[in-house]
Amino acid sequence: MLLPVLLSIALVFSLILTASVLNTAPVMARWQVTPVLAADTTVCAGRYYSSPEFEVGDWMDIIEVVAGVGHTVGLKSDGTVVAVGYNEYGCCNVGGWTDITQVAAGFYYTAGVKSDGTVVAVGDNYYGQCNVGGWAGINQTTAGWSHTVGLKSDGTVVAVGWNHSGECDVGDWTDIIQVAAGEGHTVGLKSDGTVVVVGPEIPGEFYSGQYDVGNWTAITQVAAGSGHTVGLKSDRTVVAVGYSGDGQCDVGNWTNIIGVAAGGEHTVGLKADGTVVAVGSNSFGQCDVGNWVDIIQVAAGSGHTVGLKSDGTVVAAGGYVLELLPTLWCFIATAAYGTTLVQEIQILREFRDDYLLTNPVGKALVELYYRVSPPIAEFITEHPTLKPIVRAGLVPAVAMSAVAVNTSPAEKAVIVGLLALVSVAVVVWEARRRGRGPERN
Repeated sequence: MLLPVLLSIALVFSLILTASVLNTAPVMARWQVTPVLAADTTVCAGRYYSSPEFEVGDWMDIIEVVAGVGHTVGLKSDGTVVAVGYNEYGCCNVGGWTDITQVAAGFYYTAGVKSDGTVVAVGDNYYGQCNVGGWAGINQTTAGWSHTVGLKSDGTVVAVGWNHSGECDVGDWTDIIQVAAGEGHTVGLKSDGTVVVVGPEIPGEFYSGQYDVGNWTAITQVAAGSGHTVGLKSDRTVVAVGYSGDGQCDVGNWTNIIGVAAGGEHTVGLKADGTVVAVGSNSFGQCDVGNWVDIIQVAAGSGHTVGLKSDGTVVAAGGYVLELLPTLWCFIATAAYGTTLVQEIQILREFRDDYLLTNPVGKALVELYYRVSPPIAEFITEHPTLKPIVRAGLVPAVAMSAVAVNTSPAEKAVIVGLLALVSVAVVVWEARRRGRGPERN
C-alpha cells in the first residue's frame, strides 16, 4: 500500500509542477473542467462547451454520418455538409463545402471527397493531416486521429499526416476497395476479401494485436478504433482483433450484421433489421443504442455513437464534447509528445491504472490532476516551442513510472524502503527545524 501512495503523490505532482510555471490563466478562463465518475468507477474529466456533438436533432436529408473525437459530420443529399461539436480548431467549418460525395472525421479535423475526385479538409493540421490539396482520383477518404488516408480509383492508397508508427506507409498497397484509419494504424480491404494493416508493431507503443488480420477472409467491410480492428464478413458475422480491455472485441456472437463502426474503445454493429448493437466502453453511454430502430448507417467517435435513419434524420448517444476517457488521456504528456502513441504515454497509462487508481490517495491525486492539467495541456498545444521543454521535464516522471511498472516485487520493496527512509528523514528534519524556532540576531 505504501508504494502506490508514495509513487502516486510523487508522479502526479511531478506532472503538474512540470508545467505549472506556464502562464495558463487565459486558457483556464476558457475551460470548464469537472472530474466525473465513469461507469466503471474510475475518474475521468469532462470539458463542456456550448455546442456538443449531439445537436443533430434538426438534421434532415442526410445520406452519411461520421464521428470524430468531439464532433459529428453529416453529408446531405445535395452535396453540402453540416457539422456540430468541438470547433476550436475549425473542424466544423464546412458550411461552404459543395459537391461532396463522402466525408470523414478525425481528431480535430474533417475531410471530404468531391465528385471530381479531389479532397478538401479543415481543422487541425499540426501534422499535415489536412495537406490533401494535391490528391486526385480519390474514391474514399478516412481520417485517423492525426493522419488522413485516401483510396484512389485504381485501388492504390495515399496517406498524409502523423507517421510515427508507419500508419502512412501505404504506398505499396494495391487492389484495395475500402480503407479505415484508427488512432495509429491504417486498414485496407482488398478485393479478394483479405485485409492489410500498417501501424505500430512494437508492444508498448499501442500495439495490441490490431495487426493480426492475416487469416481473415471473406471480409466485406473494415473499421479501425483506437487500438482494435474490426471486420464484417460476407456471412454477416463480425471478427475483431486488438486491444479489448473494455470488451470492444467481444463480437463473436453477433449475427445478421450489415455494417460496423469502431470508436475509441467501443464497437458498433448495424443489423439487417435496422437495429443496432454495441460492445465496449460505455462510460458516457456510447453503447446505449438498444432502442434505436430504422437505422441504415452507424458511426463511432471517441465517446459517442451516431446513427443515420432511413428518413434522413440522425440520432446520437454518448458523452459531451471532449469528455475524456481515463483510458485514453494523459493530458500534459499527450500535449508534449503530440500523440498518445509513444511508449512514454503507455508507461504513464500503466502507472495510472496499476497504482494511481488502486488506492484512495491515488484516486484523489488523479482527480486533482484532471482539474488542473487540461488547460496546461492546451497551453502547451498552442505554444509548440514549449513541447521539448515539457518532454524534458517529464523524464523523471516517466522514468519513475517505468521503474514502478517493470520491476520485480523485490525491487519494488527496495524502492519502498528508500522512499520510506527519505520520507522519515524529511519529517525528522522538519520537526527539528520547527523545534529550533526562529533564529535570533
